[in-house]
Amino acid sequence: MTMTDVSGLSQLGHRVDTPTTPEAAVLERVPNGNAGTGFVVRFTAPEFTSLCPMTGQPDFAHIVIDYVPDEWLVESKSLKLFLHAFRNHGAFHEDCSIYIARRIVDLLSPKWLRIGAYWYPRGGIPIDVFWQTGAVPDGVWLPDQGVPTYRGRG
Repeated sequence: MTMTDVSGLSQLGHRVDTPTTPEAAVLERVPNGNAGTGFVVRFTAPEFTSLCPMTGQPDFAHIVIDYVPDEWLVESKSLKLFLHAFRNHGAFHEDCSIYIARRIVDLLSPKWLRIGAYWYPRGGIPIDVFWQTGAVPDGVWLPDQGVPTYRGRG
């Protein structure tokens, strides 16, 4: 097993304040020590929070990000700080969801990525947002995201 070079990272191993906006957040990457191997990386953020851009009220989502890496992996602390930066950010559900996915794609150029953003109801209507870069690469096992659609109390 080889050790991943993390010498160029600015956040891992350091005290870092939460970015004030998603745009100000620094997403970092590390080399994929298993490049050439088809595998899925999954990040789950079951307590994602942003603000409604119209009312300023909090919005909550369960976000699942799956990707098949190529040369790079997203550094998880930087991803956590990036997601936390939405906490005081006003944007519609669709905009938050797609922005998260595109930032990761721009950083990593993965072989494939999908996001499932399962938003809790506001105004009585839950909104789920799904996006992916294309077809799942052949030979990659992709489990279901495991988040049921909203069913209320019943």
